[in-house]
Amino acid sequence: MSELEQVRTARVALSGVAEPGNLALWRRVSSYGPVAVLEGLVAQGAAGAPSLFATGDAAESIDPGRRAAESLALTQRLGARVVIPEDDEWPAQLDDLLKICGKGGGDPVDRDAAPPLCLWVRGQQRLDEALARSVAVVGARAASGYGGHVAREIGYGLADAGWFVVSGGAFGIDAHAHRGALAAGGGTAAVLACGVERAYPLAHANLFDQITEQGLLVSEWAPGADPFRHRFLIRNRVIAAATVGTVLVEAGARSGARQTLRRARELGRRQLVVPGPVTSAMSVGNHEELRQPYDPPARLVTGVAQILEEVGRIGSDLAPPVRGPDQPRDRLGTTERRLVEALRRRAPLTAEQAAARAGVPLADAVRILPVLVLSGHAERHGDGFVAARRPGGAGSPAGA
Repeated sequence: MSELEQVRTARVALSGVAEPGNLALWRRVSSYGPVAVLEGLVAQGAAGAPSLFATGDAAESIDPGRRAAESLALTQRLGARVVIPEDDEWPAQLDDLLKICGKGGGDPVDRDAAPPLCLWVRGQQRLDEALARSVAVVGARAASGYGGHVAREIGYGLADAGWFVVSGGAFGIDAHAHRGALAAGGGTAAVLACGVERAYPLAHANLFDQITEQGLLVSEWAPGADPFRHRFLIRNRVIAAATVGTVLVEAGARSGARQTLRRARELGRRQLVVPGPVTSAMSVGNHEELRQPYDPPARLVTGVAQILEEVGRIGSDLAPPVRGPDQPRDRLGTTERRLVEALRRRAPLTAEQAAARAGVPLADAVRILPVLVLSGHAERHGDGFVAARRPGGAGSPAGA
């Protein structure tokens, strides 16, 4: 076995020693290397390092090396792979998770936010290349029709613009975002809270098959791992760290998706929030995020163009200014517009009357009014002028 494969096997073994994100274990591995740490833990046994054996597996009863070899063999049979920090494929931005370790007080999920020891991946694309230009799209499982529509539009638009869409593979907003990206023929990644061979929820088996063909399934847990509730919260830190920014499409007051947005904020990533109906309980969390005086604050976005402006290259992905439909009068200058507004629909005005009514010099009115007739903004009636019935249309002939 090569040195790299020994390291890979050791990291796989250590991933079963404690839940992902365990800061104490990560520090040991960083200081001494995964092979030496594994050898030391096996020699000491579970009693020698009780704080690390968080999963309840005792080293005396289970050989971590043998378990790792079995896990790697199963991974290969699944057509998956284990990516480790020593691989060229490793997404280096995950190391930013060290910035937020220890900031969660007494909650172990918040406190233990260390980078992953390794990642299981299904799909053909390189993990680092896919995530280098990626955006997380997250939200409520019980999505409304509005939220589902917006998530699909965002997923489609981001993928169509060449961005990788990352979410959690859950019901609701996650699934809509994934399907939108797939419909655009783009890439999408589902970061799971269980083994990459498991379809959770089961109803998403076909969706996960499509994601495997067109994108990536990613997990910190070995094949066979169960999707316990706390693992979804642990998983969220990876979604936030792996992407350039996180878009919160729809979230209730206590939605776990808000935790992903908080992680993005702590990591210095873009935090983007879609507003929703003020009458919807599924948008309460979004509106609360927008109300908070965070530094930096969450940014309100209403579509793909605004998201791209936030996550894209400065000066290259600017959203077009929001404005209503073009009107015929938009092309008129200030004096021309004042004269058009001064004209009446039925009672003709002479040039002198129109100038007085508009507050412009008579010479300007005499010069401009015939031009307004030609451009279809005014009509001539005898010696006077009236406002055109269809502004911007063909002008009436002289003397009409």
